[in-house]
Amino acid sequence: MRVDLFDFDLPEASIALRPAEPRDAALLLVVAPGQTLSDRAIRDLPTLLRPGDALVFNDTRVIPARLHGVRTRPGALGQRTEVMLHMREAPDRWRAFARPAKRLAPGDDLTFGAAAEGTACEATRLRASVVEKGEAGEIVLRFELAGPLLDERIAALGELPLPPYIAGKRPADSRDASDYQTVYAREPGAVAAPTAGLHFSDALLGAIDAAGLSRHHITLHVGAGTFLPVKADDTDGHRMHSEIGHLDAETAEALNRTRAAGGRVVAVGTTAMRLLESATGEDGRIAPFSGPTDIFITPGYRFRAVDALVTNFHLPRSTLFMLVSAFSGLDTMRAAYAHAIATGYRFYSYGDASLLFPAAPGATR
Repeated sequence: MRVDLFDFDLPEASIALRPAEPRDAALLLVVAPGQTLSDRAIRDLPTLLRPGDALVFNDTRVIPARLHGVRTRPGALGQRTEVMLHMREAPDRWRAFARPAKRLAPGDDLTFGAAAEGTACEATRLRASVVEKGEAGEIVLRFELAGPLLDERIAALGELPLPPYIAGKRPADSRDASDYQTVYAREPGAVAAPTAGLHFSDALLGAIDAAGLSRHHITLHVGAGTFLPVKADDTDGHRMHSEIGHLDAETAEALNRTRAAGGRVVAVGTTAMRLLESATGEDGRIAPFSGPTDIFITPGYRFRAVDALVTNFHLPRSTLFMLVSAFSGLDTMRAAYAHAIATGYRFYSYGDASLLFPAAPGATR
């Protein structure tokens, strides 16, 4: 499909720079194709679903994945370099985006942290070498440390990777360390938050339990590829970057039982939806899953696992707006977003939420 079909005018003032306080004070737009849009609040979510429905949360935890350092090459001046880690490939290897990347080459060494500025303390330094260079600034780094030791050093030297739409307007600060993390985050590895989950407080989770809804956790380590713009003119020309996901057998069976009993599977966030759809066969049965997925959902896709979606408001021409248009219909979502902009909903990572229901089977998506 033409990418310009997913374009719309988004005022800069609509992009939220801070989340709602408290978390569950965010607005919620209910979008059911063929029905009138409903302006609600995220606190209303338990009353908008049915007892027996299952909510699926992505429990990934954001790591401080932005590193600053210098290239060290014999006979050449050190080039300042920033890398954004986006997918772990081995205990000592990460795939990353580098900036600037043009003059980097396999074999180059990089030194990150205060030691790059001349400090001698080993605890403030992290070395890596470039072992592979790809397209669009992507590189593969092999670090001198591995496993938990590498994790600790990255945690000590890295910065929280706020989305560019926020980071371009203000630096990350101590508030973001908690704001940009879900209350149920437990599996470190993401470089971007599963932002629909940021609205859920302990009180809201308690209300969900009291309403007879079940809660389940899966893990998809969100990569920096989620920030990349779609530069192709047609969706067929866009390549999604892989992200590592895990869905265990117990959770898969619980969700299958939910659907067999007439309950609905409600994905909290597009990351949860993408992993669920990756794990589900043509017969609609959800199976255990562990490994990478690069699923790219656009209109025409047949959904197999997800019956409703809680998600934030996404940017024009983004893969995420394509996904929600595939789920609820492009015309429906264009109308919903026009309403959201006109009535003051806040967009993107720290913005408000929507509860989406699917277009009718056979309807044009």
